Amino acid sequence: MNAEDTPVVRREIYDARNKKSLPGALVRSEGEAASKDELVNSVYDALGTTFDFFLTAYGRNSLDGEGGPLRATVHYGDKFANVFWKGGRLVLGDGAGEFVQLRPRDLLDVVAASVSGQILNPQLMYFGQSGALSESISDVFASLVKQYSLGQSADRADWLLGAGMLSPGLKAKALRSLAAPGTAYDDPRLGKDPQQAHMGGYIETQQDNGGVHLNSGIPNRAFHLAATAIGGNAWEKAGRIWYDAATGGKLAADATFADFAKLTATIAEDLYGTGTELDAVNNVWKSVGVL
Repeated sequence: MNAEDTPVVRREIYDARNKKSLPGALVRSEGEAASKDELVNSVYDALGTTFDFFLTAYGRNSLDGEGGPLRATVHYGDKFANVFWKGGRLVLGDGAGEFVQLRPRDLLDVVAASVSGQILNPQLMYFGQSGALSESISDVFASLVKQYSLGQSADRADWLLGAGMLSPGLKAKALRSLAAPGTAYDDPRLGKDPQQAHMGGYIETQQDNGGVHLNSGIPNRAFHLAATAIGGNAWEKAGRIWYDAATGGKLAADATFADFAKLTATIAEDLYGTGTELDAVNNVWKSVGVL
């Protein structure tokens, strides 16, 4: 491969200037000097880290696999405290909600979760178990991007998502915990983290798109247990199994947790044989009550 064939990231950051119109004004393109706007720079850097992770770990060249640009719009709306994907771009508000603050220094896993969702699970129906699986896959790879950026092995990572993004004064560690779903926060104003960690507590509901955020803790915990059982860097063996399961074309749009569990076991055996990795994958899905 010569220099001209080497994949390179192409980022474009736009500013909506607190309006709800997209895409906004282009304020930083690939290779340009840093902006005076901290949010612009943080999103630019987070997109770069996420691109580098997927390329280095799995040979994935951007969203489309062909080096397509990574676009984001910041300062969307007036004190809009959320992140979403629309029109092929990541959109972020200023995060001035009562409980959640999108502070620039804490955005890596938020950005990584959104990009991961576009790469790994756009085919999954966003309702019930398939929707919870979609949320979980995004969470898992957001955590892996953070671990990769920090050089952390599975046993050293905090396995928290959105750490530092909840408002000061709340009794909270993060938005979610992959290691211990249901323990990320417990505050009289915010309530208790409602995520479930085992199928015994699976919540049947029509709210939250059939419980996509409530029940995604179950496959989240399964991945955490698999990664720590296998050991080393979580994005290598455990991450490779989950990546291949999500991108290999064998995951149906209405896949259940059990469907995904069986697929990860098949892939673990294909990749690593009938050793530690396969045992770990089978055991973790049993431990969270899926198999």
